[in-house]
Amino acid sequence: MEASSLRFAAAARTLGEVARAAGLVVPSFRSPPRLAGVDRTMKRQSDALGGEAVTVAVRIKGRSWVSVLADMIDGVIVSNSLSGPTAGAARTVMWAAVEADVMRGTAPHEGDGVAKRRNSGRSGQSAGRRGPQPAGQPQTRVA
Repeated sequence: MEASSLRFAAAARTLGEVARAAGLVVPSFRSPPRLAGVDRTMKRQSDALGGEAVTVAVRIKGRSWVSVLADMIDGVIVSNSLSGPTAGAARTVMWAAVEADVMRGTAPHEGDGVAKRRNSGRSGQSAGRRGPQPAGQPQTRVA
């Protein structure tokens, strides 16, 4: 399966959530790398507060989706200077998270270009939203 920008964005969100929950540095992801002929690059910069901001750039075009995911996950590992069993455990958790998105149906589908909504039971209006009510009329409850 070839990689797509929709899958890339969904995976970046998932990996960011996992890294944040584990107390890790969450890198920014972008595509493609500015350096020609490479599949992945990393850029480290100091931010205004003295911390470090990391950008992981991954080439998507012409690559398998698994290869792109592997580069994204390795980008998180390297951004946090993880090694040994800690890196292995983090890798396992991140792979499980992106796999869970596919199983849950929240990852973009092949062919339709649209990610399934996490709360697909509702259609039309979002929960708790109502259309305008006529003046002087009691508020109606929307089921």
